[in-house]
Amino acid sequence: MRILVAMDGSEHALRALHHVLELAPQMREPIELHVLNVQPPTFGTVKRHVSPEALQTYYQEEGEQALRAARALLEASAAVTRSYHVAVGPVAEAIVQYASEHHCRQIVMGTRGLGTVSGLLLGSVALKVLQLAEVPVTLVK
Repeated sequence: MRILVAMDGSEHALRALHHVLELAPQMREPIELHVLNVQPPTFGTVKRHVSPEALQTYYQEEGEQALRAARALLEASAAVTRSYHVAVGPVAEAIVQYASEHHCRQIVMGTRGLGTVSGLLLGSVALKVLQLAEVPVTLVK
């Protein structure tokens, strides 16, 4: 079963990953875990002053930093096969698009991320993923 875990480096995202690992032994079929970090695109005049290659390197480095704790946790677990990915784009849309393109049957993510205080009870990215996704979404506090 392919499961997408959205990872932004926050404690909530790590709890979501722990949740999947706790459930893995109970699953009927093996889990293929896709751990995804989405970097929001840079807007404004920055693009005029920075090369596309430098921006891509920046996105990749920031994404790898956000995935570091997930990698450390998963290195200790043989319960699931996993792959790591960094995407760039509007965060919620990129999560849903990735899940669709890779035929993930579920999205698991934290209720709050590293973003601003735009959603008081539930993170705005989580809400948007709930609205857009065509597969089940599990939100972990």
